[in-house]
Amino acid sequence: QVQLVESGGGLVQAGESLRLSCAASGGSFSIYRMGWFRQAPGKEREFVAAINRSGGSTYYAEVVKGRVAISRDNAKNMVYLQMNSLKVEDTAVYYCAATRAIATMSRELYAYWGQGTQVTVST
Repeated sequence: QVQLVESGGGLVQAGESLRLSCAASGGSFSIYRMGWFRQAPGKEREFVAAINRSGGSTYYAEVVKGRVAISRDNAKNMVYLQMNSLKVEDTAVYYCAATRAIATMSRELYAYWGQGTQVTVST
């Protein structure tokens, strides 16, 4: 089992940047593919980004591609989501997730989830 705790959320203005962090504990971090998902009010939880075990491959939802970057530091058991040029529509609770499967954007394949961190983007 692996436990995940997100941090770094907050209130920012449109166009600004924010870096989310996810700290993992309780498992062998490097065996997990990691992902970031988000859920806005009244909407389904959606895929944002994913990164493979070594950190050499990344995947992004089209809606955020070019504005966000996922990275990981296996030595620190950390995953990050750098978000730039934030838009109001990026407002959501952002969740860190882990899977042992080869997964990209399929929510059902992620077995472990954090509690989320709120990101609010204002005009």
